[in-house]
Amino acid sequence: MSLPPHPDVIVDSEERAWSGRFPIELIRFRHRRFDGAMSGQRTWELWRRGAAAAVLPYDPQRDAVVMIEQFRLPALAAGVEPVLVELPAGLCDAGEAPDVTARREMQEEMGLTVGALLPVGAFLLTPGGADELCHLYVGRVTAPPADSAGLVGHAGLASEDEDIRIRVWPAATAIAAAVEGRMINSVTSIGLLWLAARRDWLRAEWRDA
Repeated sequence: MSLPPHPDVIVDSEERAWSGRFPIELIRFRHRRFDGAMSGQRTWELWRRGAAAAVLPYDPQRDAVVMIEQFRLPALAAGVEPVLVELPAGLCDAGEAPDVTARREMQEEMGLTVGALLPVGAFLLTPGGADELCHLYVGRVTAPPADSAGLVGHAGLASEDEDIRIRVWPAATAIAAAVEGRMINSVTSIGLLWLAARRDWLRAEWRDA
């Protein structure tokens, strides 16, 4: 997959360095510097992951969010707790619109149907090394019954060996955890901080819808 043309970028060569599920390309290029001159040749390893989508499931009646927990090996490699609190998310299939991906992932990872779906924004997760652009939404849901700890149960696709735990959080508790830096997953934090800023508006918008 070639880079799209850009007037300030000259690509000298593109080479496939790895052809696994997510290929890695070795790009040699030059780009226009802020002083107007062209840079020297740079070499960049580019991890090709593509478009993705994530949803912050919000119940305006209970003022609660529904999130998942699952094991992440890269978190362990980074030296942090490997079981992360996350939003349902996944890569877009070929030709699949991000909002369609968002609804599909809700079903696959939570077994929940999402109603209204509002776009929050699109975010590069690792701009120093990967092209993954995650389209983040907030989705209206009815939070499922949970125990006193907020635990709903387990879900995930058996065909992908997913082991997912679902939990309902009071919105204020989840937002506080994000503000305090306790949500290690970046998309989760972005979604919750957006909710902190727009929560009153969203509750009014969805309360009687």
